[in-house]
Amino acid sequence: MRMSPRFLMTSTIIATAMMAAAPAAAQFPTKPLRMVVPFPAGGATDTIARVIAAPLSQVLGQQVIVDNKPGADGAIAGDAVAKAAPDGYTIFLATSSALSAVPAMRKQPPYDPLTAFTPITKIGTYSYFLFAHPSVPGRNVGELIEYIRANPGKVNYAGATTAGVMAAVELSGFAKLDMVRIPYKGEGPATLDLVSGRVQLMFATPTNALPAAKEGRLKVLAALLPKRSPLSPDTPTMVEAGAPNLSIVPWGGFVGPAGMPPEIVARLNREITAILARPEVREQMERQAIEVQSSTPAALGVHVKEQLDMWRKAVRDSGLAVE
Repeated sequence: MRMSPRFLMTSTIIATAMMAAAPAAAQFPTKPLRMVVPFPAGGATDTIARVIAAPLSQVLGQQVIVDNKPGADGAIAGDAVAKAAPDGYTIFLATSSALSAVPAMRKQPPYDPLTAFTPITKIGTYSYFLFAHPSVPGRNVGELIEYIRANPGKVNYAGATTAGVMAAVELSGFAKLDMVRIPYKGEGPATLDLVSGRVQLMFATPTNALPAAKEGRLKVLAALLPKRSPLSPDTPTMVEAGAPNLSIVPWGGFVGPAGMPPEIVARLNREITAILARPEVREQMERQAIEVQSSTPAALGVHVKEQLDMWRKAVRDSGLAVE
């Protein structure tokens, strides 16, 4: 059977590309990697990125550079990674903000989280707390609700992450509250304004706000956890305080651009999973109230799909406007 010149040429090109790709994957990495973080320096996700980047640089033999790209609830960082070359040199420490909330809360998101990225591994789930400025009356969630009801439209809350915004929206819906959202690019700058009293409330991870609460500069009223956090054991859960818990679970994981070579994905999964298993790394992540949970790439892909469905339902049920 004769083969056409076009077929032979195409086959040769494909074979050559495959032969070139195999050594490239085997030698990976040969230059520094970029770890894109969707929040400013100083927050929980940035802290975790740096905790992981240092040992990952050692095991890969190349520097892993943390690249903060805050804004738009992680969409700016997500869009940049989705458009990057799928060669393994750009990875994204994504959170539920970028891969769950953005596509659930926007009519035209800049990417499809199910097709624009290559899953690598989950890192874990985030714990959130309800913080208040000391000037806000109320020693617990019940008294806080009474105060907000008596002052409709006069209490501001910092919207530093989509999970924090969703928690505030769900609490407002449950208790029939009228609060004003003040948007922020991340928890670091939001915490500064909360401590200064420019905003009165914030649902956030404990990285920045909990130390301020322990110093008496903030109040911590509740934990959005099934049980009390060892970071603040005297703080009741939302359920203990008589309010509903968060219906969605904030999470984080590593992904890369769509189309990454399987060999590189497997290498990154293996190295990052091993790093997450180190006792000193787990301890540092637990200080950020992150429950470590690594996964296979396939399991992360399933998780992204399940969480996207849950976020879309939560947005519909809350009545939150889709922009």
